[in-house]
Amino acid sequence: MKIAIIGCGYVGSAIARRWREFGHLVTATTTTQTRVAELEEIAQRVEVMKGNDAGAILSVIQDQDAVLLSVGAPGGDAYRESYLETAKTLVEQLKQTSSVKQLIYTGSYSVYGDKNGEWVDEETPVAPANENGEILSETEQVLLGAAGENLKVCILRLGGIYGPDRELVKIFSRAAGTTRPGAGEDRTNWIRLEDIVGSIDFALTKQLQGIYNLVHDVPLTSREVIDRVCERHNLEKVSWDTSARSTRPYNAQVSNQKIKAAGYTLIYPEMLL
Repeated sequence: MKIAIIGCGYVGSAIARRWREFGHLVTATTTTQTRVAELEEIAQRVEVMKGNDAGAILSVIQDQDAVLLSVGAPGGDAYRESYLETAKTLVEQLKQTSSVKQLIYTGSYSVYGDKNGEWVDEETPVAPANENGEILSETEQVLLGAAGENLKVCILRLGGIYGPDRELVKIFSRAAGTTRPGAGEDRTNWIRLEDIVGSIDFALTKQLQGIYNLVHDVPLTSREVIDRVCERHNLEKVSWDTSARSTRPYNAQVSNQKIKAAGYTLIYPEMLL
């Protein structure tokens, strides 16, 4: 199978490696020239391009069987360009080729916004809490609008990403010994890299269509996660200032039942602290 990966960062590189090992012909894209040599080790073809370059997008997706859109950006104007503008450009160029039968996109559960810690699933209306969330929500709608008789679109709403080289201790080490606002009772949702890779390949194999949440079974609170990480790695404990309101804009318990009902079995159903 010929597969194009638009955005070959932490997640894209991991799935590229697996797909090449499985015998697929992988095309990887990056916006950074210095990453070409690295990506050439895991993909048969590497292209340097920006997501709003229509000609480059068309060149990459022509004659491909599937496309994975797995981009990322730190925020600001780059966020809109990386997510929304890339999605719009991709959808327009997909009209120029009939070979692509599956489009998979790695999004984020952050589109649910602040649900006061209540359970949410794929049928729950989204309520983005900030501009980045609004961009992600609009990106989903643009991509879903491309679905049709000959093209299946699968959106994976990922939890917070961690795994090899992005361990939780690295993520939270800067919090050790600090005081954080609130009581830490807001719910968090995480997923390990291995399950992201597994679910992307599952979506491709099963030709999944629609939206699927991808998170661990049990959504821990911020306090539970940080306290356990600090304890496990002998870091100074975090203090919580209950007189101050938490600034975290995402507070929901995300259900993963839909993707499990489709047949995916989590490698790590609980957080690996």
